[in-house]
Amino acid sequence: MGWFGRRALMIAAIAVATPAIGALVQKRTPYYASISAAKARMRTGPGRTYPAIWLYQRADLPVKVLDVYDHGNWLKVEDPGGTQGWMLGALIKEVRTGFVMGAQAELLDQPEAGARVRWRAAPGVVGRLSKCSRGWCYFDVHGQGGYVEAIHLWGVEPNETLP
Repeated sequence: MGWFGRRALMIAAIAVATPAIGALVQKRTPYYASISAAKARMRTGPGRTYPAIWLYQRADLPVKVLDVYDHGNWLKVEDPGGTQGWMLGALIKEVRTGFVMGAQAELLDQPEAGARVRWRAAPGVVGRLSKCSRGWCYFDVHGQGGYVEAIHLWGVEPNETLP
């Protein structure tokens, strides 16, 4: 392949990759997302030259995106403990996850008080969120799932609706 062909291929590859970055940029802040990498650094500012203040070693940890800088390359985020800083946009995905806050959470077979308890999740457990409505979310932890009241989870608003 000649110079022109390689250049055209590179431009096409950039054009295909751009919408993924743009999707993060176009959302209105704040919004919830999650860490996609097994290791991710939080920094004091939007760039690699800023000091790292935290090293996360937990993929799927939910974060709240507060601000977007440099066309989505850097995102100001907040973690479940309230720590705020900047993370590389490529380390964040739009998959919704939740973090069990406070006491142990009961995962129920129906989204209603008094339903049968299927599982219990300890504080700090992270799981995937879906089917949120009327204050309840389906919470899946590696295939073990059930309905949890949204007030027990960080990563979703109490009356938020999710498909």
